[in-house]
Amino acid sequence: MDKNDTLILCCASVRRHLDAAQKKMGTDFPVRELDWENHKEPAVMHETLRRTMAALPPSVTTVLSCVGSCGGVWEGVTLPCRTVMPRVDDCVTMLLQTDDTLRPDAKQEGHIYFRDCDRGEHSVAAFKDEICRRYGMEIGTSIFGGFMEGYHHADMIDTGVYDCYAEDFVAEMQRCADLIRCDLDYVTGSNRVLENLVAGRWETQFLVLETGHTVKEADFFPEGEPGRRLLY
Repeated sequence: MDKNDTLILCCASVRRHLDAAQKKMGTDFPVRELDWENHKEPAVMHETLRRTMAALPPSVTTVLSCVGSCGGVWEGVTLPCRTVMPRVDDCVTMLLQTDDTLRPDAKQEGHIYFRDCDRGEHSVAAFKDEICRRYGMEIGTSIFGGFMEGYHHADMIDTGVYDCYAEDFVAEMQRCADLIRCDLDYVTGSNRVLENLVAGRWETQFLVLETGHTVKEADFFPEGEPGRRLLY
């Protein structure tokens, strides 16, 4: 791959991990970062991806995507050049991978996962506040409880890229876990998928789709869609 004809598409939620992967693997591909707000609604991310891909300059011959299926955001997007995508349901699964085995959904039932980006305005606490502002405290609290009722564990993903043991981080995640009445713990993850992406090691965990291909969910999940996703 040549730096001059390769572009990385990256959701802001994993930008720190992408930068760490490029540093470790000695690459320096240009990055097109997609705003965090796109992450909240699959329909918005879909339209953003469609417009972004359609507007790529002819000089870009390879796109490395840090965006997986993420609720079907690639469905129906026709690719203007070769595009490499992780075969994962979302970025949480991507960070839970610890080797080169293909696991389209690595999450455990009943577990919600916290990362370095799940803080401040992007935290569970902020999600509850937003719902309560919109619907009022009583109804909003009920709606929030409905969203979160399936979770019984909250896991901080230790990828080695950020300090998930920092006192302020743990304290904030504990407050979020308390809101959804979950036990807080750690789970081992890694930055392996993004390192493989930028290094060109695409044999097992990636889709390599050629120019003109129209993406379908079946490309990611030929045996059926995993179906569990983050709710906020």
